Amino acid sequence: MNLMTRSQAGAAPAIVDTDIPARLDRLPWGSFHTLVVAALGVTWILDGLEVTLAGAVSGALKDSPVLQFTNTDVGIAASAYVAGAVLGAIFFGWLTDRFGRKRLFFITLAVYLFATAATAFTWNLWSFVVCRFITGAGIGGEYTAINSTIQELIPARYRGWTDLVINGSFWIGAAIGAIGSIVLLDPTVLGGDLGWRAAFLIGAMLGVVVFLMRIWIPESPRWLMTHGRVAEAEAIVAAIESDFRRRKLVIPAGELPRIRLRARSHTPLSEVARTLFRDQRRRTAVGLTLMASQAFFYNAIFFTYALILTDFYGIRSESVGWYILPFAVGNFLGPVFLGRFFDTIGRRPMIAATYAVSGVLLAITGYLFAIEVLSAGQQTVAWMVIFFFASTAASSAYLTVSETFPLEVRALAIAFFFAIGTGIGGVAGPWLFGLLIDTGSRWSVFGGYLLGAVLMLAAAVVAFRYAVPAERKPLEAISRPLAAVD
Repeated sequence: MNLMTRSQAGAAPAIVDTDIPARLDRLPWGSFHTLVVAALGVTWILDGLEVTLAGAVSGALKDSPVLQFTNTDVGIAASAYVAGAVLGAIFFGWLTDRFGRKRLFFITLAVYLFATAATAFTWNLWSFVVCRFITGAGIGGEYTAINSTIQELIPARYRGWTDLVINGSFWIGAAIGAIGSIVLLDPTVLGGDLGWRAAFLIGAMLGVVVFLMRIWIPESPRWLMTHGRVAEAEAIVAAIESDFRRRKLVIPAGELPRIRLRARSHTPLSEVARTLFRDQRRRTAVGLTLMASQAFFYNAIFFTYALILTDFYGIRSESVGWYILPFAVGNFLGPVFLGRFFDTIGRRPMIAATYAVSGVLLAITGYLFAIEVLSAGQQTVAWMVIFFFASTAASSAYLTVSETFPLEVRALAIAFFFAIGTGIGGVAGPWLFGLLIDTGSRWSVFGGYLLGAVLMLAAAVVAFRYAVPAERKPLEAISRPLAAVD
């Protein structure tokens, strides 16, 4: 046996002595990990799809004979989606740490499926806003359940690149959304009031497929062992190892480091607060800075990208997808090509570099936009270059907050940073840029871009000074579990 428990009636909680974390980290990459990435990482694809559709169909929402949205209405709807994601992350994050990763990633996906399908049948601003809010809540809950599960199942030496690519897969969803909007908003296909409604059903159809894929994903053995369910954890890891050996994959032999944990049913919120705001307050400050700055940068700019194209460049709403598609490609390629360096050069220098480059390029491009020297095509190329780096920076923020806190509070910590960071930078951003675009002044919009650039540069300084060098380290070495005993 690889683990032991000790428990008596009325005695202290059981002590678990296990090498399960080390056994998970020693595994070579196999089909199991590919399945985990495909079935769980698709959350970011769904988010990218939702955000892109909301932006790409904004012109159609304004032209809709039923909705007749203004630019401000588009901004309100975008902010509602982000606000739902914030509250959903907190609520479902708490449930994820308490009741398990697997149970919650089914519940949150079901919430998303229902709400995004319902969006297609909305009839006025407030019905649309409510559906977008609930859709966001499902996606926010997905972030916490999914990111914590992936962190706990992927071996340490692959964790950085894998996490960044998964987060970057947001832009695969963006590309799907862009293509969907091109087809469905075309007047010769559907267009009009039917096109944007059909577009929101894409996510629901994709979600059904994902739901079936997730049936084969096990509960996190790390979560099980901290909750005293050691036999289940052992069985899952043994089954994974057996499958690897059956596929002729070599699992390194040798004695593995062990960890002793005191089993617990849950972690009190008071202990969560003490961990975040007293014991690890420096890491908390770094996480908040990274999340808030990238949230403002991304949500403010991308949620209103279609409005920039339609209002300042005269691009027709049904053609916006053609401009979003190459933009999405650049965003996805950033984490793919730069992600490896987070595991080799290291977290701290790479996080700082990607944030700094993003901020500088945004300021330059914003100025060129203000003085009207860029065409719509040149603007798109500029965004592709900026977000090649910014996508990697944003993904590294999620990597940071999901790997640098103890296992027992991981999902709730992800939820907290996502909620606070996005609440500060994400909810206000789309609303602010909607107002700036409504002024019709390029210089007003440039002021918003400049604010985003300053926030990214400030985050770069913080990361370079204080980010945790977590590359190639086991999660338990980066942050000792709260239940660990000497």
